[in-house]
Amino acid sequence: MLKVGDSLPEFIGTNQNGEQIDSQKLKGKKLVVFFYPKASTPGCTAEACNLRDNYSVLKKKGFQLLGVSADSVKRQKNFSDKNELPFDVIADENHDVIDKFGVWQWKKFMGREFMGIVRATFVFDENGICIQVIEKVKTKDHASQILEN
Repeated sequence: MLKVGDSLPEFIGTNQNGEQIDSQKLKGKKLVVFFYPKASTPGCTAEACNLRDNYSVLKKKGFQLLGVSADSVKRQKNFSDKNELPFDVIADENHDVIDKFGVWQWKKFMGREFMGIVRATFVFDENGICIQVIEKVKTKDHASQILEN
């Protein structure tokens, strides 16, 4: 998994509208990249809606947001539209972005072990250097975790 001090990986992802998002074009502003296991599930919806509800505060502080999961473009579009998300969410079905950030890991749930996306958030400065990694994401209060740094 990426850690504080690492550079923003180079990637080109497809957002909920089928548009290409190039990580190199995201430099110059503070960037929050948050990974969530599956669009439209309760925890992921709570997290995305908390960020949506605090978007104006985050934006005022100079942050741009980008969500990533392994869902399809169609599923990301439904998720974004239904929850009126003001930021892009990347459909990373081939795990290109997920693998570069190192969030595809072994997980345990109800006594079962499986590979999946670990919920994690990475904050980068204007130069694309990671300044914060949040591994214990509070889905209902995530914006405050980002803002307290």
